Amino acid sequence: MDARNARLVRLLDDQDGLFTQKQVAPLGYPWSRVRHHIDTGRWVRVLHGVYSASAGPLTRGRLLRAALLYGGSSSVLSHDTAAEEWGLTRVDGRVAMSDPIHITVPYGRSAVNAEPTTLSAAVHGGHPVSGVGEVIHPGVAVHRSRAMNHIVHASVLPRTSLADTALDIATAADTPRAAMTSLVGSLTSRRVSLHDIRDRIEKRPPFRYRKQIDDAVQWVADGVQSVLELRYVLDVELAHGLPSGKKQSPVAVDGRTLYEDVDYTPHGVPLIVRLDGQQFHSSAGVVFRDRRRDNAAELADRPRLVFGWQDVDSDPCAVARDVAQVLRREGWTGSMHPCARE
Repeated sequence: MDARNARLVRLLDDQDGLFTQKQVAPLGYPWSRVRHHIDTGRWVRVLHGVYSASAGPLTRGRLLRAALLYGGSSSVLSHDTAAEEWGLTRVDGRVAMSDPIHITVPYGRSAVNAEPTTLSAAVHGGHPVSGVGEVIHPGVAVHRSRAMNHIVHASVLPRTSLADTALDIATAADTPRAAMTSLVGSLTSRRVSLHDIRDRIEKRPPFRYRKQIDDAVQWVADGVQSVLELRYVLDVELAHGLPSGKKQSPVAVDGRTLYEDVDYTPHGVPLIVRLDGQQFHSSAGVVFRDRRRDNAAELADRPRLVFGWQDVDSDPCAVARDVAQVLRREGWTGSMHPCARE
């Protein structure tokens, strides 16, 4: 094997069988030679200027690497794609081939968004091939940043840092409320710390939804521990004029300190509201913990209401009426009001 072929093999090994025209030209592969391999079906065009040395389907990792090669040196995975890599969101196989790969490049870089690449007969010289029309790569969404030196997490496939990723997907949301919900979800996933988010907000102030992002940080600092709890605060308490219960109120059970989601004791009412997310984490330990809290509340003669995601999401007004009824029964002298949807 001559030196050039050896360098090509090393390049392909290092990049999961992917390469750019710019990389292989010095190795004796001008565009005409690359085009010949594509026309004969030996190589496949993945994105503009990015090719695969094998004709098989691309794995998720190869899709990501192809996007980084397309963006050029210093490009990193970002936004929804970085969120998937960090585990902030889940990767669905069908979605992976329909949504573009998000990357961020230094400000001033010439890379532009890339449309999805599909397999066509022309790719193989016009001869009938199987899979014509299938998506080879879902395309690339390109973002730009002036702060590349401060946002990159070095890894095999570089991506934006965890805190920067959480802020990026929040500021990319369609609505202010969605931005706040997104950041609360990231913070309460136990993956992103309040300290890191506050640090990034100070050093890299968000250009959209600043108030909602600050509100999300404050809600979590005040004890909100899930998106469900945020929805309860916004759509049940605030929307209907109910008092704001204490979040994550400590309670001693069997010598251990557990926490109630919402406690109205500071308002003179011993009502506990529990927001049940068991559909997301119904482990035996969680079920046992909740049962012990139930028993402790009963022994203390404390009224309690339990609501799940479907209750708060589909009919927060009914939830508010139930809470108000118990609050008044236990001595609350305030009154609720209809929300904007009623």
